[in-house]
Amino acid sequence: MPPLDHAVCYRALAARDARFDGQFIAGVRTTGIYCRPSCPATTPRPHNVDFFPTAAAAHEAGLRACKRCQPDAVPGNPDWNRRDDLAARAMRLILDGVVEREGVPGLASRLGYSSRHLVRVLQGELGAGPLALARAHRAESARALLAGTDLPVADVAFAAGFASLRQFNDTIQEVYGLTPTALRGLARSGRHGVRATPGAAAAGGATAVSVRLAARAPFDGAGLVRYVADHAISGVEEVDDGAVRRWIPLPHGPALVRVRLDAERPGVVCSAELAAIADLAPLVARIRRWFDLDADAAAIDEALGRDALLGPLVSAQPGIRIPGAVDAAETLLRTIVGQQISLPAARTVLGRLAADLHALAAHEPRAGLRAFPDAAAIAEHGHSVLRGPARRVATIIGVAEELASGRLAIDVGMPAAELRARLEALPGIGPWTAGYVAMRVLGAPDILLADDLVLLRSLRAAGAAGTTREAHALGERWAPWRSYATLHLWRSAPPVATGAREDGARTAHRRRERA
Repeated sequence: MPPLDHAVCYRALAARDARFDGQFIAGVRTTGIYCRPSCPATTPRPHNVDFFPTAAAAHEAGLRACKRCQPDAVPGNPDWNRRDDLAARAMRLILDGVVEREGVPGLASRLGYSSRHLVRVLQGELGAGPLALARAHRAESARALLAGTDLPVADVAFAAGFASLRQFNDTIQEVYGLTPTALRGLARSGRHGVRATPGAAAAGGATAVSVRLAARAPFDGAGLVRYVADHAISGVEEVDDGAVRRWIPLPHGPALVRVRLDAERPGVVCSAELAAIADLAPLVARIRRWFDLDADAAAIDEALGRDALLGPLVSAQPGIRIPGAVDAAETLLRTIVGQQISLPAARTVLGRLAADLHALAAHEPRAGLRAFPDAAAIAEHGHSVLRGPARRVATIIGVAEELASGRLAIDVGMPAAELRARLEALPGIGPWTAGYVAMRVLGAPDILLADDLVLLRSLRAAGAAGTTREAHALGERWAPWRSYATLHLWRSAPPVATGAREDGARTAHRRRERA
């Protein structure tokens, strides 16, 4: 990670520019506090302020969070999705709670490095090691829960990932200079970022909560909901009145979630029934990725809006977001099932697959919905329930077997190039599928599916030649936001005329992946 430019950061701080909130931290030596760039307090003199890439680095420097601007209550740093280096991949896993579940050795193992090397890299690039970064994330989660929920303090501690009440109390006092009760009163005066309220009592001992998650403006949440609706599997996902409802797998068990757009500000509101309160932090991380809430939409729109071809599309649809993945294995399997068939056909096949596998296991739908079948069930029973060409069925079952055995493990800590290479090495998976999965699972911002038929049709409609070679050339202009350019082109593509024939040299699966 390149070092923060003091002059650039100071200009943002002096301008109180909210666009930089969450992207860096301003630490003031004379007061011993750290602030968000938009803090309304008097701007310190340049020689009295240091800039940090993370709140954890500010903590390590002995600073406490500002009680006025509450710097933890902002959307997350978009760098963790924009970048693909070790530090960014580690941060994505830390935000997903891997350190709490598996410790630093587990985090390092997932990333393919020794714990010692990982600590050295994170300390050098982010100013704090993995334990400090995870601790800062727990403190931020706790502050948000204290701000917006009436959960007892003990429940907040364990929901945020702390191992004990003593650890929780000590951390809150050190980071914020307040007791948890005092922090609750202060935080409720602002109520930014993540907000949570108790939900109705959940069945079966589950914990019901509702969380409000902020996004950077502009935010095309309606487009994301339409995408989910267009791809929804009957019996697995339900989209009604702009709200999405489904089961999401989490570390302690599946959670029933309902996500709707926030009517008050950019972002979403997610109601969930959790198997364990400790799953709240991982759920928040996954919903943020699903709706791409941390994207720097203003910067993306500014860059793509200057392009002669994309400019009108960006003006017509600002704040477009990458539809993320709530579960990596599910996204991969759904993509493979739909590779060579139309979108309606894929939804039908996936709906039947889920229903048949649940029937074999004698599982009844819960709350009217089924969970998407896991890879082990597809690997074991796929031959008896899947229909279609033998080669396609073999590909689906083969990938399910790789996932179920652990030979293929994909998560948000993987580099995009490694994920694509692993997928392309499997029989029946080509570059388009690998790139599409990397875009959605990792939120990778710079993937252009240059031979996608819908993308090429959109280019032709815009007056371009619409060839793969031209798409690659145009993509050079759109880096590092080629994924968002792809989404704009998908969204603007004209419909295919009835009976029209497409190039048989390319498989029909690309036709269905319109945003």
